[in-house]
Amino acid sequence: MPAQHTFAAFLFDMDGTLTNSIAAAERVWTQWALGKGLDVEKLLSTIHGVRCVDTLRRLNLPGVDPVREAELLAQMETDDVEGVISIDGAARFLAALPDDRWAVVTSAPRLLAERRIQAAGLPLPKVMVAAEDVEHGKPAPDCFQLAAKKLGVRPQDCLVFEDAPAGIAAAEAAGAKVMVITATHKYAIETPHPSLASYDQYRVALNAEGLLELSAHGG
Repeated sequence: MPAQHTFAAFLFDMDGTLTNSIAAAERVWTQWALGKGLDVEKLLSTIHGVRCVDTLRRLNLPGVDPVREAELLAQMETDDVEGVISIDGAARFLAALPDDRWAVVTSAPRLLAERRIQAAGLPLPKVMVAAEDVEHGKPAPDCFQLAAKKLGVRPQDCLVFEDAPAGIAAAEAAGAKVMVITATHKYAIETPHPSLASYDQYRVALNAEGLLELSAHGG
């Protein structure tokens, strides 16, 4: 359990946190990388948790417009959601939350995020901050700060659910508490934050003060 267990709102990353779209994302990026003559394994290790356009800017490929190429990749990913599933317990956990107390904060473009959330059988959030909503993507804190603002709360009163180092760093920079989702991790990551592999480990309810209260399932 995190040391603090009451929060004004929950902010969820999407890929690897609510949905598992690794197979679909890596299928698309592998096809793209092979077409560009890139090292697939090396590229795939860099794509998760950050905006596509930022990955492309870092690659700095000759003759490739990162913005245009990101649009093409986003369309490829939107067209391919085969195998996208929800993280264990995510649907039940979200169903327990009031609509105005949670948001999705993703590095994916909005249309792709909505497509994957729906493909995983999860509800679309009332509030979403997507790639195009901020000038600086994760690990900058802008996205979590904006999500908290949209929900009418302070970032430091929120719990962020994240799986990737860039997102964890963004949440820390925003001043939020962090829960690390390990459901899709092949290898353990070093983190001072509490972690969970399934949302079935926890339950959530509104307490008498109107705050979201997180408790261990069965506790």
